[in-house]
Amino acid sequence: MADSAGIQQGSPAIGAAGLVPAAPGAGGTEGSGVAGGSARIALKKAQLRSSPRPKKLEKLGVYSSCKFHFPQAEGACKCNGWKSQNPPPTPPQTDQQSSAVNLQEPCRSCSHTLGDHVTHLENVSEEEMNRLLSIVLDVEYLYTCVHKEEDADTKQVYFSLFKLLRKSILQMGKPMLEAQESPPFEKPSIEQGVNNFVQYKFSHLPSKERQTIMELAKMFLNQINYWQLETPSQRRQRVPSDDVAGYKANYTRWLCYCNVPQFCDSLPRYETTQIFGRTLLRSVFTVMRKQLLEQARQEKDKLPPEKRTLILTHFPKFLSMLEEEVYSHSSPIWSQDFLAGASGGQIPIHTVISAPSVARPLYYSTSPVPVDPSTCGSGSPARKTASVLESNPVGEKRKPSEPLHHEENKRPRVVGDIPMDLINEVMATITDPAAIPETSLLSAHSARDEAARLEERRGVIEFHVIGNSLNQKPNKRILMWLVGLQNVFSHQLPRMPKEYITRLVFDPKHKTLSLIKDGRVIGGICFRMFPSQGFTEIVFCAVTSNEQVKGYGTHLMNHLKEYHIKHEILNFLTYADEYAIGYFKKQGFSKDIKIPKAKYVGYIKDYEGATLMGCELNPSIPYTEFSVIIKKQKEIIKKLIERKQAQIRKVYPGLSCFKDGVRQIPIESIPGIRETGWKPVGKGKEMKDPDQLYSTLKTILQHVKSHQNAWPFMEPVKKTEAPGYYQVIRFPMDLKTMSERLKSRYYTTRKLFMADMQRIFTNCREYNPPESEYYKCANLLEKFFYTKIKEAGLIEK
Repeated sequence: MADSAGIQQGSPAIGAAGLVPAAPGAGGTEGSGVAGGSARIALKKAQLRSSPRPKKLEKLGVYSSCKFHFPQAEGACKCNGWKSQNPPPTPPQTDQQSSAVNLQEPCRSCSHTLGDHVTHLENVSEEEMNRLLSIVLDVEYLYTCVHKEEDADTKQVYFSLFKLLRKSILQMGKPMLEAQESPPFEKPSIEQGVNNFVQYKFSHLPSKERQTIMELAKMFLNQINYWQLETPSQRRQRVPSDDVAGYKANYTRWLCYCNVPQFCDSLPRYETTQIFGRTLLRSVFTVMRKQLLEQARQEKDKLPPEKRTLILTHFPKFLSMLEEEVYSHSSPIWSQDFLAGASGGQIPIHTVISAPSVARPLYYSTSPVPVDPSTCGSGSPARKTASVLESNPVGEKRKPSEPLHHEENKRPRVVGDIPMDLINEVMATITDPAAIPETSLLSAHSARDEAARLEERRGVIEFHVIGNSLNQKPNKRILMWLVGLQNVFSHQLPRMPKEYITRLVFDPKHKTLSLIKDGRVIGGICFRMFPSQGFTEIVFCAVTSNEQVKGYGTHLMNHLKEYHIKHEILNFLTYADEYAIGYFKKQGFSKDIKIPKAKYVGYIKDYEGATLMGCELNPSIPYTEFSVIIKKQKEIIKKLIERKQAQIRKVYPGLSCFKDGVRQIPIESIPGIRETGWKPVGKGKEMKDPDQLYSTLKTILQHVKSHQNAWPFMEPVKKTEAPGYYQVIRFPMDLKTMSERLKSRYYTTRKLFMADMQRIFTNCREYNPPESEYYKCANLLEKFFYTKIKEAGLIEK
């Protein structure tokens, strides 16, 4: 936060990519003290929540009015808070439970007992009492800020928030900011404007270049979310002609809704980029751009090589182009009608990019864990002390936007004769499923991990791979998380000895993917990696009971899969009890273990009464976004069907033959039926016995290969014999390939077999002219093939 002697204009707050944000009242741009202050608040709250109930009552009594009523007409006591006869020493004792609490101790102000001040709390639940205690600590922190702050405007806001929280304790209510306007204060928001800018200026770029732009946009939005605004008095001195009143209003809103709630979590917190718009961006952009670029130049030697070009070359160009749109009076990106869809609806805000979650670092390290405890991420942005444009070792998972290692080896996703130009055209018209509106979570077709993925994107939850270390100095935050994980596992796995859980969680050879929500652990997966054996053992997997059925378990496992793909370990093994088998099956585990027994015997721990299950990972799958990709594929198919329907929407006269007494006609005689793509293929029956199907298909394939017209299709087409063949035919097929597929048991259904055979004939007719010998061979062999299929009973005769 701004201090009159500290910040010149504003300062980049690094939580994820820059300088560390200053805590209220701290001033300046250095964040070492700030991080410690915020961590101390969280630690105090955790300690207070674990205190005995009398100690909690004593703490709340200080902020509770006396409830004593005088016997006659004098009314209630006027004391507004209990004061101890023996004030605590300065500094106060660190051990909160060192002295017993006496509810009969009189108040130094009104002489009535502590019990008279807390009678209204007798039947209050522990959860409600902990909420009030959290507000109490925020009140005490704001009280310190009021006395330390030198800027009059900032001090006034602190004092107003102090009174608001003080009042909410007295009334046992939730803090509600009283204002003429509530967030968002301007539309479109900064986030939406930057989304529109990326779409407006860069939608024509190829996928790889567009991905770079998205990275830059995320970086920029993240910087704004952690930027420390200058005080109105500082701005008045720097820009005397500016609209100081308007800036002061935005500054006050920013303090109340964005900055102070980072440290006082009893207040609702919003992202700066989501509740402010063009007006605030204009007031900070010029100086912010200058400071960011200057800092990048100063720290260029510290930048990771893969980020140097991005930040030193592309980022300045990106900011220059954005600056034109920010200050232009006619830029379309600030119109609320920008990119209105065909149905008139606004494209969701995350169509292009979204601001990174507040607790996630902008850059990810490729080094294995354990992470450096001193820079481990946390739930509060003020706790991060990494330097701005350098690598942050927190978060050992692949970025959602980072391409997979094996992406270049992916097969084409669309199978069929649909031109790629049409596919690209359709993809440009559909909305990105990554930006699913909140209401869609109610859909019966939404993915299990959909809600969890959205919460992670918004910063509600975060994932960290952590572990104990014997080589590094213990970090309090990591140790607190490990203790939290031990508690979750012990509570959710009651049949496991607590000592055993504790030993494994704190064992340096084991790591845990922890799920953090509101700064506390709510779940995790403890595992041990065996790189030399090519597998990882999952030891414990649990989510606390009151946070279950929200998709967290699936999202946890998906993050773990991506973490292991990154570390080139593609097999999981675990012993699942009877209650966990269903969960692991949903995550792709089975009792059919793929890796040889010799690889894991003697390594994996054996559990009596449990079932050994394994999972083989596919390095080409981005697991955390897999359901989004499937949704997008379904949307593409749906659009293609709609286009096809629009093309064949020709109205034919109704069938009048039935009036003349005709009872039945062949389907193929219905006008327009063939134009829809219908083919007169019988249903046939599917063989349920795999061995019987294999034997039948093998016999049919041998007959086809022995046919006199099969010679052109025996082996793959050679490029030397047919130049340009693979430019025309995108999905080649031949009888040799089909024989190999049959041998490997690829054809699990008759439809797969028939589709590949039909592909041979279709490709031949597409590449060769009708008068050619190859074309004629294809027709004759196709007729023979369908004869054999009918004889085998695979389709109706």
